[in-house]
Amino acid sequence: MEQGHRVETRNTAYFRHGYDSDHADMRRLYEQAKIDQWNAARDIAWQAPLEGDGGLISDDLVDIFGTPYWDRLSPGQRVELNRRVACWRLSTLVQGEQGAMLLCSQLVEHVQGQDAKLFQSSQVADEARHNEVLQRYLDCRLDGSIYPLGGNVREIFDTLLTTASWHMKTIGLQLIAETFAVSLFRMLAESSKDELLRQVCRRILQDEARHMGFAMLSLPEIVREASEAERREMEDFAVWALARTLTGIFPLAAYEEMGFSAADIGEIKRLRRERAAGGDETAFRKFFRRDLHGGLVRNLRKVGLLSDRIAPGLQSLGVNLAAA
Repeated sequence: MEQGHRVETRNTAYFRHGYDSDHADMRRLYEQAKIDQWNAARDIAWQAPLEGDGGLISDDLVDIFGTPYWDRLSPGQRVELNRRVACWRLSTLVQGEQGAMLLCSQLVEHVQGQDAKLFQSSQVADEARHNEVLQRYLDCRLDGSIYPLGGNVREIFDTLLTTASWHMKTIGLQLIAETFAVSLFRMLAESSKDELLRQVCRRILQDEARHMGFAMLSLPEIVREASEAERREMEDFAVWALARTLTGIFPLAAYEEMGFSAADIGEIKRLRRERAAGGDETAFRKFFRRDLHGGLVRNLRKVGLLSDRIAPGLQSLGVNLAAA
C-alpha cells in the first residue's frame, strides 16, 4: 500500500521565451553539476562487507555514549542501539531528500533566469539520486527499515512546499537545510564505522556544496533590493527554519524500542542539552557543531541576512556567531 501524505500547493510557473545564458556564475555552477553526475547503482561498492562489531555510525553519535546508561548496556545491546539510531538518522535524511526533490521541482517552474532554471533542473536529479542512494543503503544494511516521517521534518517541508516565493524556499532549503546537510554528511563521511556508509556520504557531499552555491548566487541581490519589511520577513524565516532544523529532532523511537522508560529518555535529553551547553560533547559532535555553526554564520552573512536584530535569536539556538 502506498505510503505518504498530500500537500496542497499552488506554484507559479514562469515559462521563458528566450534561452540565452543570463548569469555567468550560475551557468558555471550548472556546468559543474553536469560534470559531477554519478550513478547510485553503479558507483557505490554495494557488495562491500560490513566489518567491525556491526555498528554503522560512530558510537560517539549515540546520545548516551559515555554516560551510565551506555555503561549498563551489553556489547550486543550497544551495537543494536547504534544500528537503531543510525536507522533513525538515515530515515530522516532519506525523507529530507524526498522533500528537497519536490521543492527543487517547484523552483524549476518558479525561478525566472534561464541559468537558474537549468541549475535547479540538475538539482532535482541530484536530490532524486540522494533519495535513491540512501534508500539503497537502508535496504542493504538495515533490511529496508525506515522510521516514520518526523514531526519537525514534515513541518519544514510542508511549509516550504506551500510557501509562495522562490526566495523563501531557497532560504529554507539551500541556505539552512543544505548547510546543515553538508556538515552532517561530512561528519558521517569521516566518522562512520561502515566504509559503505562513508562512500555514500562522500558521494552526496559532491553535490551538496553546489546546492548551497545556488543560494549564494541568487539571494544577495534579492536581499539588497528588499524593502525593510521584506528583509525582516526573510530574516525571521531563516531563524524559523534554523530553529526547526536544530531543535526537537531526537531518536525517540530508537530508545523506546530498546526498552528505555519515559523517565530515562527525559534524563537522556537533559544530559544531551547539558553536554552541548557545557562543551562536554564527544569529539565528532564537537566537529559537527563547529563546522555547522561556521557554515551557517558565513552563509547568512554572505547573503546579507545576518543582522543585529536576529543575532539574539541565533544565539538562543546555540549558534556561535564568532564561528566563522
